[in-house]
Amino acid sequence: MTILLFGITKDIVGTATLSVPTSSITGRKIPKTVKELKQFLGDTYPELNKLSSLAIAVNNDYAEDDRIINSYDEIALIPPVSGG
Repeated sequence: MTILLFGITKDIVGTATLSVPTSSITGRKIPKTVKELKQFLGDTYPELNKLSSLAIAVNNDYAEDDRIINSYDEIALIPPVSGG
């Protein structure tokens, strides 16, 4: 599955897109929900856990933690934003 990264999430991961395996080659649990994806990303990139908030969009809609995700979904990490 491919994840689009923006703002500070892109800086933390070091790329604008991230590929997450959709099969358990490494023995790690494959994320099936938004909550599992957040956990997977936080374990892989601990700096993401330090963000004050991190929204996930699935197919251009903000997604709750219980939303099921598939390898063909368009997923984006949306970091906290400030305005003025």
